[in-house]
Amino acid sequence: MNPAVLRQLRAPLAACALGAAAVLGFAPTALAPLPVLSAAGLLWLWQGAAAPRRAAALGFAFGMGLFLTGVSWVYISLHDYGDMPAALAAVATLLFCAFLALYPALVGYLQARLGGPLAARQLVLIPALWTLSEWLRGWIFTGFPWLSLGYSQAESPLRGYAPLAGVFGLSWLVLLCAALLLALMRPTRRGAAVAALALVLGLGYGLDRIEWTQPQGAPITVSLLQGNIAQDLKWDAGRFASTVQLYQRMIERSAARLTILPETAIPRFLDLLDPALVSALAASARRHGGDLIVGVPLRDGAGRYYNSAISLGASPSQRYDKIHLVPFGEFIPPGFGWVLSILKIPLADFSRGSTAQAPLALAGQKIAVDICYEDAFGEEIIRPLPQATLLVNVSNVAWFGDSLAPHQHLQISQLRALETGRDMLRATNTGMTAIIDHHGHVVAALPAFTQGTLSGSAQGRSGATPYVRWGNAPLLLLATLLCCVYALRHRKSVAPL
Repeated sequence: MNPAVLRQLRAPLAACALGAAAVLGFAPTALAPLPVLSAAGLLWLWQGAAAPRRAAALGFAFGMGLFLTGVSWVYISLHDYGDMPAALAAVATLLFCAFLALYPALVGYLQARLGGPLAARQLVLIPALWTLSEWLRGWIFTGFPWLSLGYSQAESPLRGYAPLAGVFGLSWLVLLCAALLLALMRPTRRGAAVAALALVLGLGYGLDRIEWTQPQGAPITVSLLQGNIAQDLKWDAGRFASTVQLYQRMIERSAARLTILPETAIPRFLDLLDPALVSALAASARRHGGDLIVGVPLRDGAGRYYNSAISLGASPSQRYDKIHLVPFGEFIPPGFGWVLSILKIPLADFSRGSTAQAPLALAGQKIAVDICYEDAFGEEIIRPLPQATLLVNVSNVAWFGDSLAPHQHLQISQLRALETGRDMLRATNTGMTAIIDHHGHVVAALPAFTQGTLSGSAQGRSGATPYVRWGNAPLLLLATLLCCVYALRHRKSVAPL
């Protein structure tokens, strides 16, 4: 290859490698310093890219490394379980990751376009732009906030900021710490950079010791059921009876106050179930004064159907209908009906539940239920708070096989617990079933791809963290204000296209 071409490719390849390395900061490896170091490497590459288009290309390369390494499990759902031809699934996965990579590309472009002093750009502008880009990624086309850099800090000192500013606030701090690491390379600023890093990390450590919420009532016993039903068998009509019998046995063995089954644990519309089965499940829970939460699809007289969770047992029966649906998995966007001729996905046209659903009053607690992918959206999880005292997530990530996805999803749930100051109970089909305390620590978990019951206790809590009260609004307002002030202050140094 031409040496000149190799020189041109050196920086994009380095950016791609940095993005890939950042994935090691997320679960299951959870090497929290790596995303900070990777971001510092990207900032350093941007220093040498004065042209906005060149900076955008480096941001895009970083994003491709990050997303191709971190979320390429999308291929498994498309090909292995959706029956999409391998070549088409590979192209679809590549295009999806390329779309996600546009967000760091936009950050690269804007920071180079606005120009200004290098230190101000790295310490002020880029962290604010990155935060806004991650929020946009979690909103546009219903959003995909997976691998927001803040999730990688679930076990680092920066975690202490989550109850104040949420996961996007942690992403801001990742970029800020990356900029301070670069400042260490400048002798004249080394002392100030060390002091600033120590302040950011020390304050985070201190904030993590604050009890933002208070216990509500006595702890309750819980049983989280993991049926480990393979995705390619889950909707097989011939397997329905054995699936139901499995969960019946697990429910009968549970003596917990609250027993939770995974998303669509009963893979048949509720109105098609034998009433005697529903009565038997409820009776099993009532025998010890307990309640069940069961994932099951529901439909109404108008032909709409919902991905739902219902309660059975000692308390009056209640339901929750999933609100935030997965594009192409649970609903088909307008104009994309042809996708159904390629993908073999059961029940791919769910209706959205109401945003005004109240927490479920069960086991002496008020329980905010969310289903699978919904807990990736922090501002939606706080909707029923502070009324809700416990968080429950029912999931089925068997769609993604033995990949990074179940581990990353567990880490996302840790952040929701941290942001809200609530225990989070996760019942999943194949993993990761877990009990997470209000500080975001995994208290207990079942191994993935095993059948079992996770028994333990959960403590309801009352009160509201600053994030529960205000959501993302203060952070987004501050990021927007800083970007606007920066642009006005340095408008004379704006770089040409």
